[in-house]
Amino acid sequence: MKKLRTRWSSFLLTLLIVAPSSHADDYATARAELVAAYQAQDYDAMVVAARSSLAARPGYPGALFNVALAEALNGNPSESLSTLKQLLAQGIDFGAGEMDQFAALRDLPEWNDFQRGVELLYEPAGEAEVTLQLDIDRFIPEGIALGADGAIYLGSIFKGQLVRAVDQSNVVSERQGHWSVFGMNFHDDGSLWFASSAVAQMDGVGDDLGRTGVFRMDVTTGEVMRSAMLPQHDDEQLLGDLIISDDALFTTDSLTGAVYRYDIEADEFTAIVERGEFGSPQGLVLDTTGEYLYVADYIGGLFRVSLEDGSRVRLRLPDSVTDYGIDGLYRYKDELIAIQNGIRPHRVTAFRLSGDGLAIERARNLASNLEQFDEPTLGVVRGDDFYFVANSHWNRYDAKNRLPDGLTGPIVLKVSLVPH
Repeated sequence: MKKLRTRWSSFLLTLLIVAPSSHADDYATARAELVAAYQAQDYDAMVVAARSSLAARPGYPGALFNVALAEALNGNPSESLSTLKQLLAQGIDFGAGEMDQFAALRDLPEWNDFQRGVELLYEPAGEAEVTLQLDIDRFIPEGIALGADGAIYLGSIFKGQLVRAVDQSNVVSERQGHWSVFGMNFHDDGSLWFASSAVAQMDGVGDDLGRTGVFRMDVTTGEVMRSAMLPQHDDEQLLGDLIISDDALFTTDSLTGAVYRYDIEADEFTAIVERGEFGSPQGLVLDTTGEYLYVADYIGGLFRVSLEDGSRVRLRLPDSVTDYGIDGLYRYKDELIAIQNGIRPHRVTAFRLSGDGLAIERARNLASNLEQFDEPTLGVVRGDDFYFVANSHWNRYDAKNRLPDGLTGPIVLKVSLVPH
């Protein structure tokens, strides 16, 4: 699997997916106990385990949902609904109203008000402009970059292509030693750097599975000028996003939990955060001083990481705001712009940073549940606008990494970042 992206539409997936980690922790232990209790139909023990997992990872939407589920199965509908309301206050719904396990809640007097809140949550929000729509079957877009001339560059997971698009698409690179194309960014010298990984979701991945690295391309000629491969530890590694600062790249390995610095001149990777420290790091961005990275852990929230020693600080945030399920992460003035596809409904959120950079003061919804959305992924800030991939179709892969027919081609949306 490409990233740790939990599918919340299924009850069993919500309960049974456990975050991969190279080391045991309290949350993983509690989750194992939760699964065992559910399988044994010991719902008293399931409630205890669910609350232990929430204590180990406070505010985590999956843990909150499983508390609600455990309470419902244990015959405590009022407690279950109270927990679901906590999720709703953060703008999150995991479809409890569609699940038989929550049937008893429907007899509560507060249920109708809760359901009206859920319905409001799914109303489309935000004004977005379609800036690009391509007619390419099974492209599965992920990375996106904007050239100086305004051309949009997109990377493909399934095809392994990198294309340049203005009003039509032109293939820039057709697997020149690389595989699925993930995060990408332009260097000040005009070259395009992108992360690439051989993943099971790529057509014809073969024996390359697990190979990953960063690549430098001259977009005028289409020549790959540099291939820097991450040392092969195992099949479960994936460089998924990257940013550039002078002669250094910073990139996240979403499967092992590591964050790397790649020195362009020395052609060398150095771990800033070691493997196993994050659950599933995704987007990253430098702070204004250049001394810290903000890193989005898909299952752990937002962190500030010191480039000097790799130390991490979890950002504080209000109870009404969630920072889980973030894929792409960017900066606009004193805000972090995040694409959240690990919670439902999917959204683009602007998080206002505190003066010391260690807390989220508030959040504003830039776009959510738009008709073009089908798991939005990565984006790019240009001036006061944010361009992003609206329909990656990652959620359309089945258990055998097959894709259905009839998928729409890549759609890029633009939203204004200027507060209204």
